[in-house]
Amino acid sequence: MRRAIVLVLDSFGIGSAPDAATFGDQGADTLGHIAAACARGEADTAGRSGPLKLPNMAALGLFHAHRDATGSVAEGVSLPEQLSGAYAHAKEISSGKDTPSGHWEIAGVPVRFDWGYFLDKTNSFPQALLDSIVQEADLPGVIGNCHASGTEIIACLGEEHIATGKPIVYTSADSVFQIAAHEEHFGLERLYALCETVHELLEPYNIGRVIARPFIGDDRESFARTGNRRDYSVEPPSPTVLQKLAEAGGEVVSIGKIADIYAHCGITHKVKASGHDALMEATLAEVARTANETSDRPTMIMTNFVDFDSVYGHRRDVPGYAAALEHFDARLPELLATLNDDDLLLLTADHGCDPSWEGTEHTREYVPIMVRGAGFTPGPLGERGTFADIGQTLAAFFAVDAMADGESFLPNAA
Repeated sequence: MRRAIVLVLDSFGIGSAPDAATFGDQGADTLGHIAAACARGEADTAGRSGPLKLPNMAALGLFHAHRDATGSVAEGVSLPEQLSGAYAHAKEISSGKDTPSGHWEIAGVPVRFDWGYFLDKTNSFPQALLDSIVQEADLPGVIGNCHASGTEIIACLGEEHIATGKPIVYTSADSVFQIAAHEEHFGLERLYALCETVHELLEPYNIGRVIARPFIGDDRESFARTGNRRDYSVEPPSPTVLQKLAEAGGEVVSIGKIADIYAHCGITHKVKASGHDALMEATLAEVARTANETSDRPTMIMTNFVDFDSVYGHRRDVPGYAAALEHFDARLPELLATLNDDDLLLLTADHGCDPSWEGTEHTREYVPIMVRGAGFTPGPLGERGTFADIGQTLAAFFAVDAMADGESFLPNAA
């Protein structure tokens, strides 16, 4: 059985992309700035201290990739003498630095069109759109209507939302419309239905995603978002490698928010999980399940580790991001021990979200590519001109029709 396990470390950039200045991100470096803060003792907490310790990803070539992307070794880091994986740094050619653009490009379909955006920081949404939402969804109104951090706006407006029944609507620099509502007072299914209505009404605006942001709690001190987030994305503009594999009879397993990001296109088996430990457990379970399959059906397992982005990157939490990276790295050997030599393991990211950067938005950065198995020889794979090289490599690995973009880096012997 041909099997690929693709892990997306959401927002784990490794240095400013060549066009970072266009996005106001020149100098951003998610990995480098986290490592520097750790080396200076600025990320010491009760749970972690000292230089950034990622021995397993380092062995796969993470810090080599970062060095090649930035021209210098991350502060406090020593490059391992021996590697167990091949590595590269890849730049994005999609027009945006959002989650769908990054993931679609990873799957071989760059976004060459411009998304629609709600650029005004306050009164962000057109009144005509809000009026249509209120009417179509039979709402008493909405509150928010601004650019905001999800946790902050829930703390500020959650009590008003409960008292009035008005959902909280907000956006960011991404092409997104987010709706926060209380799971019990407003209702989870009602929130999902509202998001579906908004998704349809947004079609003329070319907005990439509507995101349901359910939360629980009694007051601003106890409000907390739950794992029942759901993304309503537009479909990719052309078939991704996931779709090509599924159409060829393969199995495509999505874990976490992967299915939502690809608008469920090309997904044959969906696994819900929230939180990095649960996502890793689900990945291990799917690796074990597919290893016991008696058929030779080619299989891709794809997991998104979203907390790097949503919990630490956007909240500009350097110590938290560092601790999460170290915890993820410590669990990698569990996965490595379950893989066969013929399996392809690939770790990458979809954009940056430098927790030391100004603001709360994503950052335009190179992303790492770390691969092991499937005939790869440990060592450099060079700079990749597009994330779509990953999709092209997966297409070659599974022997499906080639993608229109990207160059495969699959070894000839694979």
